[in-house]
Parts: sequence; C-alpha cells; structure tokens
Amino acid sequence: MVVGIIPARYSSTRFPGKPLCDIAGKPMIYHTYFSAKKSNLVDRLIVATDDYRIVEKCVQFGMEYVLTPDNIQTGSDRIAFVAKEIVGAKIIVNIQGDEPFIPSQMIDEAIEPLIYDSKIEVSTLIKKITDVEDIKSASVVKVVFDQHNFALYFSRSPIPFVRDSTSFNESLKLNCYYKHIGLYVFRTDALFKFTRLPQTDLERFEKLEQLRMLEHGMKIKVVETELDSLSIDTPDDLKKALIHYSSILS
Repeated sequence: MVVGIIPARYSSTRFPGKPLCDIAGKPMIYHTYFSAKKSNLVDRLIVATDDYRIVEKCVQFGMEYVLTPDNIQTGSDRIAFVAKEIVGAKIIVNIQGDEPFIPSQMIDEAIEPLIYDSKIEVSTLIKKITDVEDIKSASVVKVVFDQHNFALYFSRSPIPFVRDSTSFNESLKLNCYYKHIGLYVFRTDALFKFTRLPQTDLERFEKLEQLRMLEHGMKIKVVETELDSLSIDTPDDLKKALIHYSSILS
C-alpha cells in the first residue's frame, strides 16, 4: 500500500498558521490534500498535524488526519510517527503541506521508481533550472547526481561549479543546473532508518536534512520532472499563490 502523508504544523517562524491561510475561501491544507488526492498511485492520504485548529478543518472537509505530538521537530519525524501506526504501508510519500497546487502527476513520477525497482529505497524530484536567479538563490536547493540518477550532493550554493565559465548566464547554456523539489518517497523501513539516524555536520551547515541520508550512505534516486509546484513559505508567497489560483480559474 502506498500512503501519502502531509505534515501540517501550525507554528511557523515566517508564517504562523500557514496551513490554514485562506485561498479562495478554503484553507491551504484543503487545496494540498485534494490536489494530492488526484494521484493515481497513492492508496491512502493522511494529514499529520499537531494542532486542533487544523484537525477541525480536516473534519469539516472530510480529510483523514492523525494528531501528532507538538514536540516533533521535523516533517520527516512527523510522517514517521504516523507511518508506524499504519498496517500494510509499504511506501510512504512525504507531501509538503505548503504546496496547495501540486500536480498529482508529480507525485506519481516520484513514486514510480520504487514500484518498478525493489532496490530503490528513497526517491525525490528534480527540475532543470532555466533562470539565473534560481542558480543564485539560497532558497532554491541545487542538486548534482551520478550517471544512474542517484544524488551526489544537495546545496544552497550553485553546483556544479563550471570553472571555465565567465558567468552564470554562460553556465546556464550547459543545462547542468537542477533544482530539488522537496517531495520524498520512502520504503517504510528506509523512512524509519532515516529518522533514527543522528544529524550530520553537512545537514547542519546547509540546513538540508536529505544530506543526513547521503552522509550515512543512503542512496536517493532523483527523477527529473518537467512540471513544477508553487511552495508557500511566506505571506508574499501567498500573494503569488492567489494570482496563480486566479489564472487557473480564468
């Protein structure tokens, strides 16, 4: 069974109450849930939340949920807490709660490697970067990978470094930059293994928990997608999301 879990934490330094922010009369978590619900490969979808205000919205709109302790530190730990109680879950999909318009095809693209290759334990999505500003931005996580599409490293810095290039505009023409899209698919045992591992130096330096997997020898399959999803991290992002939603309806 493939189970999608959407971690939805109420408290946020940059955007408190983010899962409940209003988009066209409904909370963001509603849009995320029902966008993900369109996946052809997810058998069950659950919101993992630490707050009764989010639970109320789940009940109101008929979304399955699990109430988790409020002292859980990361989204991965939150989905692991929920996954331990699900009998028959073979594959767990960590769907970010702040991506209300995520195309269900993206979710299916990330799941497929684990369905077709039993040796793959973790997968995630990447997309080719076409904008120089994305290369420079620390909020856009870059990734390099080997010839079998397994991640070598993730960084907030521009990677790879093109030594013979005189500018990022010139480097961009080489089609060598990829951004990471933070949707993860785990075999259940791999999820539990990951969340038991101690934090690593690179993870702390870059503030990227996927580096913990790489530093401990876990392999992450990367799947290139041509699609994209709008992540809402700040109130300004919400303004962009409202414009995006209006364009969908028009």
